[in-house]
Amino acid sequence: MSLSVSLDPTELVTWYAEMGITEALDETPHNHFADPLPQTNAAMRSPALRAVPSSGRAVSATRPMPAAATAPDDAAISAKALAQEALNLEALKEALGRFEGCALKATAKNLVFSDGNPAGRVMLVGEAPGADEDRLGLPFVGRSGQLLDRMLASIGLSRKEHVYIANLLPWRPPGNRTPTPQEVAICLPFIQRQIELADPDILVCVGGPSAQGLLGLTGILASRGKWVEYDTGTRRIRALATLHPAYLLRQPLQKRLAWRDMRALKSALEENT
Repeated sequence: MSLSVSLDPTELVTWYAEMGITEALDETPHNHFADPLPQTNAAMRSPALRAVPSSGRAVSATRPMPAAATAPDDAAISAKALAQEALNLEALKEALGRFEGCALKATAKNLVFSDGNPAGRVMLVGEAPGADEDRLGLPFVGRSGQLLDRMLASIGLSRKEHVYIANLLPWRPPGNRTPTPQEVAICLPFIQRQIELADPDILVCVGGPSAQGLLGLTGILASRGKWVEYDTGTRRIRALATLHPAYLLRQPLQKRLAWRDMRALKSALEENT
């Protein structure tokens, strides 16, 4: 007995796009093991390569690329200029909405800027949005976010009152892959300006990419839990790296290390009350 599963074509294409498969060669299957066509005929009959955006609808390959046309160095310069022009967090969010220098914007559903209280004493910076965050436009709202909320609650903090949350990158990398160094470099001026404008008392980098991008720390297991200083541009503040909740969901035994970091954070807040 064999089982067959019927998939809705639209849902399947959407799933492909979320996994990072953003190129479609044709709408019909072909037997690639059959005898090849003559070169001239094959060139004439070969369909145009078409990009499949996250909406799942194929578009013409002649459509201009919205973000990748900007050279990385030019994109980083443009990002720095836009970020510095923003005088408040709302203006910075609007600047990010206009920015076309990062190719991730073309495949993401939403800009994920922030959540929580901008006036909170603690600012948390994660890596990049996941599928749930991309869909809702808020950071840390999936399973990782639920665990993060429980971690904060264990030391008497809540995101609505005490914590401001953002990400190193505001757009989701396809398939939840790790951001490339180039993507981090392009988006770095925005998160640096966001930290400067929020002006927290303590910065917590959640996960390895955030710790490396903002604090220059490598090897999250070795660098977590150690206090360093971060220069916001207006003053120097205490900063701490901790393990990402997504990692803790895969490695539950490491929660003991994250608990030590949370206790260290609580002590630092009590010292400066």
